[in-house]
This record gives sequence, structure tokens and C-alpha cells, in this order.
Amino acid sequence: MSDRPLRLVFAGTPAFALPCLEACLHAGDVRVVAVLTQPDRPAGRGRRLQAGPVKQAARTAGVPVLQPPSLRTREAQQMLAALAAELMVVVAYGLILPRAVLALPRLGCWNVHASLLPRWRGAAPIQRALAAGDAETGVCLMRMEAGLDTGPVLLRAATPIGPEDTGGSLHDRLAGLGAQVLAAGLAHLRAGTLPPAQPQPAAGVTYAHKLEKSEAALDFRCGALALERQVRAFDPWPVAEAAIAGEHVRIWRAQALPGTAPHAAPGTLLRASAAGIDLACADGLLRVLEVQRAGGRRIAARDYLNARPDLRIGP
Repeated sequence: MSDRPLRLVFAGTPAFALPCLEACLHAGDVRVVAVLTQPDRPAGRGRRLQAGPVKQAARTAGVPVLQPPSLRTREAQQMLAALAAELMVVVAYGLILPRAVLALPRLGCWNVHASLLPRWRGAAPIQRALAAGDAETGVCLMRMEAGLDTGPVLLRAATPIGPEDTGGSLHDRLAGLGAQVLAAGLAHLRAGTLPPAQPQPAAGVTYAHKLEKSEAALDFRCGALALERQVRAFDPWPVAEAAIAGEHVRIWRAQALPGTAPHAAPGTLLRASAAGIDLACADGLLRVLEVQRAGGRRIAARDYLNARPDLRIGP
């Protein structure tokens, strides 16, 4: 590496990218010359335009912020070329990088992806890994190419998925792990080397399709364990939903229980007590532990039953 700082452009938008941005800002011999982030979006009840977390952090750090609505235009590509960046780091940016942009930095474009590639390429790897019952997940530092998350992997780190993990807890852990992997990659560059690029194997490719709000509804024709994992995966968004004895509520926490209910239709309330609310599933019971009524806050099942004493079935 030369005796001058590495010129780096960082591209990211949501909170997941913040630890990686910090890793770039605090890496020795690296200068973040600009931050690319998506245009401000309406948010809150007033639907006012709001800057994303990465934009706010970049402004605090005094780094110039660029927000082109697309990178496919000649104007956007000329703007990036003028930065003379040697490396671009992309973390949950949300816009497609065309070939012309990928070719601009002499060291290429690096992406921090929240899965153990080639498993769970795509938009929602954290939630899909959890919902599928994967025993572990992780992060990969990948050299980007034109395909969707198909580039060779430079570095990777794994973490187990625990029985209490949610989409939120995995998000936060993987964001920190991604920053560690990125920092290690930048250390290679500072030492004058590139991490060895390992092509992704053709076997084991899966796609993590974007989460849709419509997926929130629990289907009690599924097994109890699959429903429990869905509840955990969709915390904090889109949050699982179900009807309990006619009332539509959000389900924030639930537990799969062994047992069968051969004469009960899926979703039937079988038992309601201080321990939780048991609903019939295809191959067991789903015990609901924490809910949210319309317009209310998250509450324990026992507090929900205090407001609906007619539902108590059992001690």
C-alpha cells in the first residue's frame, strides 16, 4: 500500500451498516471520501422526510453524503468517478451497482453480507436463516460482481443461532460481526495484501427473498416449531399476527410444545392460563407468551387474559 491513505467510498443506508461505517472511519491509513446512501424517505405519522441512520452518522463525522436515486445515470457515474476512490464498501445500501460502477475503484467493490454464502443470497438473509431453523449463520466479506451476491468470498465469520434469538438480536450481532470481518479485510490492505478470494460453490445456493407484510399471518396448519421460528424471525418486523378467539393480535413471543390436538381445527384455543395461551397446530401446540392488541403495547399473555377473563381455560 502507498504512503497515502486509501481513498474509500462507503455505501449503506440502515442501522445494520453503522458498525461497518465506524470500522472504515477508524481504520488506519483509510480516508472515507464520501458516503452513498439512499434518498430520504417519509417516516412517522407526519410522513416527513427523514434521513437514514448512515446519513446521520456520516454528517456527524463530517463526511460528504451523496444520495443519487439511481447509479445507472451518467451523472451519478461521473460523480463517483470524480471521487477517485480506490475501494468501495457496500453494506445494505439498497440500490443496484451497475457494471460501470463496479469497475470504477481499482481494488473493486466489497460487500458485507449477513449470511454464510452461498446460502441465503438476497434481501432478507437474517430472517430466512432463522425461520428455516438453521443452526448457524454469519457474515461474508465478498468482492462484488454483477450477479446477486455471487462474488468470491474474501473473509467469513460464523455465529450459532440460539433458541432465544430473534430477527432483532441476530441483526445486531451480525452487524457487529460484519464490522469485525471488514476491519480484518482493511487490515490486509494496510499490510499490502489482498485477502484470498474463494469462489462460491455451486452447491447449496438459496435465496432470501424480501420480507413481505403478508407473511406475518401465522398459518396454524404448519407445525408448532415452524411457527415459533416464524415468530422469532419476524421480531421486530413485520411481527407475526394471529386471531385468538376472534381477536386479531400481534404475536411477539411464542413457544412450541409437544402434544397433539386431533379433534381441534388449526388455530383453536385449547388452553389459556398464566403460563400462556395454547393454540392447536398441525403437529403440536403453539403457546403464545406475549401479544399486542390493536393500538396497545406488548404485554404478557397473563396480562392479556386479565383483559379477557372469558378466555381462561384451565388453572
